[in-house]
Amino acid sequence: MATGRFHTSTGTPVPAVTAETMRRVDRVAVDDVGIELLQMMEHAGRTLAFHVLRVGGGSALVVAGNGGNGGGLACARHLANREVDVSLVLDRDPDELTGAAAQQHRILQQMGVPTHVGPGFVSENDSADVVVDALIGYGLTGPVREPADELIRAVNRHGAPAVSLDVPSGVDATTGETLGDAVDPDRTVTLGLPKTGLRDRAETVFLADLGIPRAVYDRLEIEYENPFGRGFWVGLRA
Repeated sequence: MATGRFHTSTGTPVPAVTAETMRRVDRVAVDDVGIELLQMMEHAGRTLAFHVLRVGGGSALVVAGNGGNGGGLACARHLANREVDVSLVLDRDPDELTGAAAQQHRILQQMGVPTHVGPGFVSENDSADVVVDALIGYGLTGPVREPADELIRAVNRHGAPAVSLDVPSGVDATTGETLGDAVDPDRTVTLGLPKTGLRDRAETVFLADLGIPRAVYDRLEIEYENPFGRGFWVGLRA
């Protein structure tokens, strides 16, 4: 189950979990309790957008795939709604997106947010104020493959500050091991519970509230004390 802990700035302990435990949390939340994945990704996208606005300025590149279940795509919409000049870069043709990511992309299409595929646009658009890494998520289990590895290298070469969603792409969420190329972000906004692989990260780590009730953690015997108080995200220290 949980391995190690983080703490908030006020000292509240927050359990760190492996990727497998986080999968169980997601399954119980969705299948047993009835929270829709799209609901959780709305929370993820809005909180991520808040941090992007803290880091960047008037323009953003959102680099995304099916990983993260559409949280990065939701972030793109929230940024566009706040008059940020947003461009979306995918690791695959949009028709290959599935589930929540596909639904979020359909909304972006209706909004007229431009979509590009592959690393070329990241390299060419060097004027963006911030790059959002929502490429892989916590599900990485082996070395990063093409074209994600090329996109990761393009993000790192870009020069603008980067904000990663949940876990920097290319990093094993459980061990913290770099599996080939990995994004080197300025901050990471992790979701629900912090992942054990984030404990020794150099960047600042924030935790976003996905609206998961304590009952989910109780069913999985995870010792949980609400770290958010009346807020919707919190900074963490190992």
